[in-house]
Amino acid sequence: MKVTVLGAGIIGVTSAYQLARAGHEVTVVDRQPGPALETSFANAGEVSFGYCSPWAAPGIPMKAVKWLFMQHAPLILRPRIDAAMISWVLQMLANCTSRRYAINKSRMLRLADYSRTSLAQLRADTGIAYDERMLGTLQLFRTQAQLDASAKDVKALAADGVPYEVLDPDGCIRAEPALSYARDKIVGGLLTPKDETGDCFKFCTALAAKAQELGVQFNYGSIIRGLDIEGGRVRGVITAHGRLEADAVVVALGSFSPLLVRPLGIRLPVYPVKGYSLTIPITDASRAPESTVMDETFKIAITRLGNRIRVGGMAEISGYTNDLGEARRLTLQHSVTDLFPGGDVSKATFWSGLRPMTPDGTPVIGPTKVAGLFLNTGHGTLGWTMSSGSARVVADLVSGRKPEVDATDLSVARYA
Repeated sequence: MKVTVLGAGIIGVTSAYQLARAGHEVTVVDRQPGPALETSFANAGEVSFGYCSPWAAPGIPMKAVKWLFMQHAPLILRPRIDAAMISWVLQMLANCTSRRYAINKSRMLRLADYSRTSLAQLRADTGIAYDERMLGTLQLFRTQAQLDASAKDVKALAADGVPYEVLDPDGCIRAEPALSYARDKIVGGLLTPKDETGDCFKFCTALAAKAQELGVQFNYGSIIRGLDIEGGRVRGVITAHGRLEADAVVVALGSFSPLLVRPLGIRLPVYPVKGYSLTIPITDASRAPESTVMDETFKIAITRLGNRIRVGGMAEISGYTNDLGEARRLTLQHSVTDLFPGGDVSKATFWSGLRPMTPDGTPVIGPTKVAGLFLNTGHGTLGWTMSSGSARVVADLVSGRKPEVDATDLSVARYA
């Protein structure tokens, strides 16, 4: 079967690889000159199978009000006259209940755990290297209130059988020795030891090469104009370079996915939530993290990637803008230098990307009302984490097979 994958980020490339493994003739279309050059380029680097939670959570509305007055706020809202933004924010607020949080987190953990085993298999099959480490994620609490609030996450982890450890300050330092220099700022932590780290761009580039070896064709520098639909079925993709015939199409365009499918009457509640990152060369390894530390106060991940520190985080709801605000850079610098002053921030590279967020935190994977048209998008901050499992799910669905993990509540139909 001829399958066209739209998007060459981490979701698109992993989907193309798994579809080729399933025996399909695969073409990938992307406007960039290579793979992983937008949201997948410089993300936080954490592969967080255990630290996997929806942004919509009990208490978030009250916290959001408090964050409005913080210098280093983890959430920034820039209101505008935008129906999609207003609808998305309202739907997110509706998911900020204990009941919805439990449902959404359980969905996310299910897919993340499947992605963990899928990534391990992919790594064994390909042997690709991407500055990977398997030392876990430490969610770091600076206040007792944060530690107490983690009880709901511990409950969800236990219910889904995900390994975890609740740590006191000494335990945090055993997990991350460089935190000994910041001991007075630590109340405790939650360690998910099965989590990993790695450079998403390196992984994506290496996997794209493996996909090409399987026969996948990559059409880079190609603008997508629309979809060719006939008789309620997708027949191809219209690009600036012409029409590509397809028996099936997988939309993996991240934040831009809703714009493509909206003319088809498909209401996909995915909205861009901008994140920022710094990549800092390590000058003193004894003061650098070993894996990922999630600074819960600022919602910032500090990750070791080889001889670099990647600092990523924040959620800015400002539409399809990709400017680099100096205030956001200062927040990233504050978090990392406060905990790990082992890098040269004067030589840091500053980046931003548009994360495709759903209001319930769960990605949208599966078929649409148009025959042959599938979605694999809306992974938010967890695209790197969920990519391998999501790719296998969508490859199974396109192939007419039942996925190995329950995917019945992952499709866009859940928003009907």
